[in-house]
Order: sequence, then structure tokens, then C-alpha cells
Amino acid sequence: MKDLSMHIMDIVQNSVRAKASNVELNIQLDSQWLEIKVVDDGTGMDADTLEKVTDPFYTSRTTRKVGLGIPLIKQNAELTNGEMILKSILGKGTTLIAKFGLKHWDRPPIGNLSSTVAMMMTGNDGVNLQFSLKRGADEFAISTNEVKEVMGDVDIRMPQVTSFLKEMIEENIKELNIEFD
Repeated sequence: MKDLSMHIMDIVQNSVRAKASNVELNIQLDSQWLEIKVVDDGTGMDADTLEKVTDPFYTSRTTRKVGLGIPLIKQNAELTNGEMILKSILGKGTTLIAKFGLKHWDRPPIGNLSSTVAMMMTGNDGVNLQFSLKRGADEFAISTNEVKEVMGDVDIRMPQVTSFLKEMIEENIKELNIEFD
């Protein structure tokens, strides 16, 4: 995957496939690290699956024979002197934390984070995505449920809603004075 937003999309889609109704996506930056944390309340994994999931030749999907998402994010984190931590409890959910060296030359670019988050919020009906971006004491947070509440009767899946969310997220990234790349 060429950028971190594609990794994020892949991990969140894993949560959706695991029947999560709530997914937290937290991105935190400090002077040295960029940390991506995804927490879901999906079906979780048993210990055997949790052990295998970082193997690129293992996948629980029947449509293909390899599963590269988790192995690739782990490899990319480790290439930047970071790490990936994966915890899961069957029937309770999964937590993935990927920590990247912020200024490391091997860290993939963040990509189009605002578009990715907006599409995940509006494109996964029945899933409440809670997104937060934190740098020091400054934080921006938004959730699908908050957007639905504000929008009232407007269908959140409309392209205009996705565009609005994308612009709002971009503005808040600028206000936090965050430069990923």
C-alpha cells in the first residue's frame, strides 16, 4: 500500500467485515511518532487466528489466498523503528496500534486522510466511526453518529455529505497545524 490512509482504510474495513458497530480511529502525533490506533467491537479473533494474522499467506477471506493488510502495516511500522501491536478477544473486538517514526525516511506518506475518513464515515452504513486526530493538547474529533444527528433527515451516504466532511476534516487538520509529509 502506497500510503498510510490506504492502510487505515484496510484496517477499518477489516473491522466492518468483523461486524463491528463501533470503530474508533485515533491518530496521534508528537515530535517523534505518528501513532494509528483502530479499536472495534467486532467479532474479534481467537488466539490461534491472532497468531497467524501477521503471516501474509494467511487470510480468513475465501475470495483470495493471501492477506497482506496487517503484515504490510506491521512491516512499514517496523521499517521506521516503530512497532505494531495487535490485541483481540473473541466476541469482544480487536485493537491495532501501529507506531511510525514521524520523520523517518521509510515512513509512507499519510495520503489523503480527509477523503479516506469521510468515505469511511459515509460509506459504512450501520457503523459508527469515531475519528480523532491529536497533536499535543490539540485535538479534533468527529463521529458518524454526531454527523447523523446534525444532518437530521439527510441521508449521510449522499456525495455532498462526503464532500462536506472531507472539507471539514481538511480545515481541522490545517487548524491543528499538522503536516504529515
